[in-house]
Amino acid sequence: MLRHTGNKRNIKHNIRLASLLCLTAGFVNVSGLLGFLVLTTNVTGHAAIFAEKLALQDYRLAFQAGLWMLLFFSGAFFSSLYIGKIGSNNRLAYTVPIIAEITILVVVGTFGPSYNRSTIETDYFAGSLLFAMGLQNALVTVISGFVVRTTHLTGMFTDLGIELAAMFYETPKRKEAIRHKISLRLVIISFFLLGGILGGYIFQALKYHTFFIPAGILFVVMFYDSFRFRALKIIQAYKSK
Repeated sequence: MLRHTGNKRNIKHNIRLASLLCLTAGFVNVSGLLGFLVLTTNVTGHAAIFAEKLALQDYRLAFQAGLWMLLFFSGAFFSSLYIGKIGSNNRLAYTVPIIAEITILVVVGTFGPSYNRSTIETDYFAGSLLFAMGLQNALVTVISGFVVRTTHLTGMFTDLGIELAAMFYETPKRKEAIRHKISLRLVIISFFLLGGILGGYIFQALKYHTFFIPAGILFVVMFYDSFRFRALKIIQAYKSK
């Protein structure tokens, strides 16, 4: 999932990566909304709030919305900077952003129950989740060759609409490539929504400990290739007997 980079990646690798990381993003988005009353996986809504509050001269809330945008941007920036320095073809370049994201989710899940709805704690908790989602979105965008984005659906619905329309007028040769793109868009949309639905239900039972679940999914993503490689070696050794 992380082992194949550049030209070695194919649609199957991207679908596996998109399914798990979109599931993670859906969990975080709804859990963050229920826990801190903040959307934590995208900045479109925060940009609208920022503009509105500036126009109404409510500078405190404008500053807060601006902070959300800056933190998401910062996560994307530092994730991309690290990957660029290490080299995007080095799969180990992706482990540090994932570890950082896991750490943030575990911290939020651990200390979230003490949340008292104060402005400063909202800034800490929701802001850290926005930073983590910026990390994740940049990571998956780079490793997939700018094909997959996991934290928001606006672009996905736009691309899906364009590609479905193209199926009515493109040549048969082009339609095969478009079908692959449509499959990927549907996986992204479906798993993001699934993560949101599961996050909404589970948050009612586990509250802030719900954030441990997306952290666990990221742990699986990080070690998936190693587990799969070892499993295949064991299977091959068994068959050769």
